[in-house]
Amino acid sequence: MGSVLKQEKFLLLAIIATLGAYSLEHWLLGNGKTVALVAGLALVGFIVCASLRVAHHAEVLAEKVGDPYGTMILTLSAVLVEVVILAIMMSNEPSPTLVRDTIYAAVMLDINGILGLAALMGGLKHGEQAYNDSSARTYSVMILTAMGVSMVVPEFIPQGDWKLYSMFTIGAMVVLYALFLRMQVGPHSYFFSYSYPEKKHRQDAAQHAGGASNLSMSIAILVLGVVVIGALAEVMAQTLDLGLEGSGAPPVMTAILVAAISASPEILTALRAALANRMQAVVNIALGASLSTVILTVPVMEAMALYNDQPFQMAMTPVQTVMVFITLLVCAINLNDGQTNAIEGMTHFVLFATFIMLSCLGL
Repeated sequence: MGSVLKQEKFLLLAIIATLGAYSLEHWLLGNGKTVALVAGLALVGFIVCASLRVAHHAEVLAEKVGDPYGTMILTLSAVLVEVVILAIMMSNEPSPTLVRDTIYAAVMLDINGILGLAALMGGLKHGEQAYNDSSARTYSVMILTAMGVSMVVPEFIPQGDWKLYSMFTIGAMVVLYALFLRMQVGPHSYFFSYSYPEKKHRQDAAQHAGGASNLSMSIAILVLGVVVIGALAEVMAQTLDLGLEGSGAPPVMTAILVAAISASPEILTALRAALANRMQAVVNIALGASLSTVILTVPVMEAMALYNDQPFQMAMTPVQTVMVFITLLVCAINLNDGQTNAIEGMTHFVLFATFIMLSCLGL
């Protein structure tokens, strides 16, 4: 037990911070913007601590159960955190564009940020990195379809018909994800896996490094880590909102923050996988997270809008639509040959930098 507590010291630190944050929440919010801002930034650090442990146990699961199951667990956990944070924020202070902006930011972060940086770093270290191109094509076409149906077409739906189209969107996303899940874990699971020559060696090393760790413990700690991240994120969002109030920071920064929180475990896992020359895991994480964010977050939040009888602004702005189109086009071109390199990674990372620049400009 002592060894487990020692290994999980970062997570314990985050749990203690969670208890402290909830105990002192009213005090933190009632002592001015400076105190709130400092507290919010401190909570970001504790979220990173919890994310380090979530990422570690996600990697353990990925090695034990293999792709695509391991990375699917990580992406679903991240989407769960995102949905919880969005639901909490929307119930407290509804923002008609927060859901749209968060999904858009998550796609930019996952595809251009995570995939771009991972392919860049992995390419510089290993040259060309192999993966199963069937997975990339499947992910890309489903992301394009899901975003088109839920975030482009709504621009042309009359205001009086929003409830009908929201119900249609929920049904379409559920059907899409049900079919995708059956493909991912069923007869087409080979689309999302890749046989590496050194796989046996990695498994032996992982088992040796894992020691007394077992599958159930990794799952339990991963779930606990996700819960802690979500709890910390709720207080952090409120303190940062107060701390940044009147600072002139663009509203989309809140959406970027939510997306970054949910993706933080994925970032670490993807970078480690790229440096270990396991690009298939990176593709599964980056594109799988993007797809899961759109295809799972949209129906949950649309159902919430129907329940509250308050529609969200789901149609992307022209700038957002163009950025998504360019991203998916570049992704389709780069990920069509079964190998990535540093140049392809840099193209995505430049798009990510463009997204950050546009966000800073309030576009």
